[in-house]
Amino acid sequence: MGFVEVLRHLPFFIGLRRRVFAALERERVDLVVPIDYPGFNLRLAKHAKGRGIPVLYYISPQVWAWHAERTRDLARDADVVAVVLPFEEKFLRDRGVNAVFVGHPLLDLPARTESRAAWAASAGVDPERPVLALFPGSRPQELRRHLELFSEAAARVVARDADVQPVIGVPSDIDAAVYDGARWPRVPSASGLLEYADAALVKSGTTTLETALAGTPGVVAYRMNPLSYTLAKRLVKVPHIALANLIAEERVFPEFVQDRATPETLSAALLPLIRRGSPERRAMVAKLADVRAKLEGGEGEGGAAVRTARIAARLLGHDG
Repeated sequence: MGFVEVLRHLPFFIGLRRRVFAALERERVDLVVPIDYPGFNLRLAKHAKGRGIPVLYYISPQVWAWHAERTRDLARDADVVAVVLPFEEKFLRDRGVNAVFVGHPLLDLPARTESRAAWAASAGVDPERPVLALFPGSRPQELRRHLELFSEAAARVVARDADVQPVIGVPSDIDAAVYDGARWPRVPSASGLLEYADAALVKSGTTTLETALAGTPGVVAYRMNPLSYTLAKRLVKVPHIALANLIAEERVFPEFVQDRATPETLSAALLPLIRRGSPERRAMVAKLADVRAKLEGGEGEGGAAVRTARIAARLLGHDG
């Protein structure tokens, strides 16, 4: 979300901390399961550990990107850290954290069974023509920075290939009025747009993993508050911004950040990917299959949810 963007939410989190910590004092709590969000949850884990409550931290803070010193807090305050990215297990174990790779929860979602023709009919698009999925984000600040940019990039793609049908994916938890005036049709993000699209333009984040797991070639872009970007450049030390690229350990999805994200650069990267049978498209699809294979690992049978539940059962004194 950035740094500047978080400041206005601080009063909410201060109140939330007060309520949650009071609940730990008041209730009988046998296990605390913080999920992601380190700014709040690392404090929660420390407080729980201080009260002798076991802690299962699910979805590790991204300490491999920045704030690596937080590994000391994880090693001290978490009994187990269930990680969902394959490279995280070794990174954390090398720093004294009891980390277990459980696989990624996106793989627990059921596969779609409807045909492309059936999906296209529900989405109002022609199943015989290429579909370009646009995922500008789910947070207001992301939409302000990405919606027009992505729409204009799609317009340039259509200008070069009139068969292409851009479609915007709309999250279920956002006011649809935000998209009023958008030039392209809209469908719910969860409708299957990524799975049935021929290519995608997505903002950085979990959507890049969803795109990779759908096997859909794509391009990643992100713009943020200029001050947040300046701070991020100094603090964040990773070779890629897209999670799928970090897992692949190479630049599978082209990335365009801040001023490099323009309608011209994005459309130029998208055009060879949306052309069925192009060598660029075939090469990317093959590499996305490798990303999926890396995410499917994990300790024990079942998906990420089942594996994590078994760890929780053990911490609660059950066989699981």
